[in-house]
Amino acid sequence: MDNQERNFMDLSQIPWGEVKNHAYDVVVLPWGAIEPHNFHLPYMTDCILSYEIAKDSAKKAFEKSKTKSMVIPPVYFGAQNPGQWNKPFCIHTRIETQKAILTDIVSSLHGQGFRKLVIVNGHGGNSFKPLIRDLAVTYPDFYIVSVDWFGFIPTEGYFDEKPDEHAGEQETSVMLHYHPELVDMNEAGDGKVNPVKLKSLQNKTGWVPRNWDEVTTDTGIGNPKKSSATKGKIYAEKVTESISELLTELKYYTI
Repeated sequence: MDNQERNFMDLSQIPWGEVKNHAYDVVVLPWGAIEPHNFHLPYMTDCILSYEIAKDSAKKAFEKSKTKSMVIPPVYFGAQNPGQWNKPFCIHTRIETQKAILTDIVSSLHGQGFRKLVIVNGHGGNSFKPLIRDLAVTYPDFYIVSVDWFGFIPTEGYFDEKPDEHAGEQETSVMLHYHPELVDMNEAGDGKVNPVKLKSLQNKTGWVPRNWDEVTTDTGIGNPKKSSATKGKIYAEKVTESISELLTELKYYTI
């Protein structure tokens, strides 16, 4: 692959000789998890999708405004619930570990002169708000924005199934759009959800992490059977268009 074919906004694809020729406006960090996704999606689904969404968003921002965003490789480690920890190769990362990882990334980027970071999160168990608040104290001139790609565009009108939280119609459709070779719909479970046992938790009076073994038998939450690459493409285009607008705004934003 020669230099003209390389994507200069994807760090996994280019060498230092090309990186040094560009001034980057924003750094984009995909962040996912390692966990089962029903029987039909890979363990790395959250990482794969956050990475693809990040790359498409960066590309669109460059096309519309010449915003140069560097997409760095995804962080694979997310926070998990009881009933997931016991699944083989499902990796739970403590909040202290996530904070250490993010702090080291921000410290490195800050020392290199970068001041704007967008986290494209693909895992519902991750929560970056308290980490970003703490980092804002240490690095007041470093601007961090967190985006849950799966959550800020309502799914109504795009997908049919409810609930649809994990390895359901939304995630499966977007994966079918980006990587159909990684999806085996013949193996997909129905993602049936059992309610949590306490009524007060059902009506949201309080919160505890759900025990995955109690609420689902196939590790999915939401039926993926109506998924399609077409639905995934339409939804992903809307999501990446919105994130590209954010990147464009950040290019011109003065901290």
